[in-house]
Amino acid sequence: MIRLTTPQPARHQSPTTKASALAYAIFDRPDLAKAEQYLIDFGLRTVSNDGAMLFMRGTAPSPYCYVIRKAASSRFVGIGLEVDSIADLEALATLPGASSIETMTWPGGGRCVRLTDPSGFLVDAVCQRSPVPELPHRPPLPMNSVDLRARINETQRPPITPPDVIRLGHVALELADYQATCEWYTRHFGFIPSDVQVLPDGSPAVAFMRLDRGDKPVDHHSLALAQTFAPALNHVSFEVIDTDSIGMGHRLLREKGRKPAWGPGRHFLGSQIFDYWHDPWGSKHEHYCDGDLFTSDRPTGFHPASREGMAQWGQVMPGSFTRPKLAASTLFALIRGLRHSPDVTVRKLVTLFKLFA
Repeated sequence: MIRLTTPQPARHQSPTTKASALAYAIFDRPDLAKAEQYLIDFGLRTVSNDGAMLFMRGTAPSPYCYVIRKAASSRFVGIGLEVDSIADLEALATLPGASSIETMTWPGGGRCVRLTDPSGFLVDAVCQRSPVPELPHRPPLPMNSVDLRARINETQRPPITPPDVIRLGHVALELADYQATCEWYTRHFGFIPSDVQVLPDGSPAVAFMRLDRGDKPVDHHSLALAQTFAPALNHVSFEVIDTDSIGMGHRLLREKGRKPAWGPGRHFLGSQIFDYWHDPWGSKHEHYCDGDLFTSDRPTGFHPASREGMAQWGQVMPGSFTRPKLAASTLFALIRGLRHSPDVTVRKLVTLFKLFA
């Protein structure tokens, strides 16, 4: 039986709040027009672009799920987490480093408390955003199987258009301060570890974290946290309608000259059918469908860490998917992680490199 030798990841018995949804991801980009065109090709819809801020959405009623700020350099900034009430914001506003409750000026309005997690990522806790009308999307295509003939005298012709992105599904982060960051999300937003990949020494390599909505089924993970030597985005992930959406998205992104990262395939933990693509700045974006849904009573699963364990079928995860870029900044981050993070050791990094890179 696999057991952790670390305190985290573990659910907290009395969290400050319980987040109700992953609201949005925030990026800095030097070229909003280039970013917007990539995201349109990927299947998102433009809400507004005033040259300083770009907001994109899916077909779901959230006013936006993707925020880009015009900046001189490119980076991932952080995420927004929906909470249920002003009382939740009041509780979060008492945390060290938290802002006071602010009125949001972004589309849909709302109220917000801005925090920074232990890895340095911005986390907006938001509530009272006004929903917008859902946008139409095609229904899932009926599939003929050996036991169910759903389509008689009709052909299968998915539209040759970018896939309809429904919503932001999850964000995957790489961390140096793994224990502190996991504890922060479980303590203050009620995240529950659904599945954990574990190294041979009993320390966690990857945790897939879901929201706690009681008996209401939620995504297998809205947040994935991976141990490495420096904080970074691994990928952002968006739900589409069905496997044909993934296939058509794959074809059209290739025709547009976009750079593939990994896929298609089906994940082992979470079960999603997936396909990953790089944006113009190298950030990975995932299309997925058919993910697992868990309620709060599902216990945490523990699994040996391996590249092969990331997918049931399709290409084994390429080493390039997690391999850090060779640059002076990477060396600096590595030295900083070894010096300052209690979770980063040479032995652990060697193990991670052998397993994943």
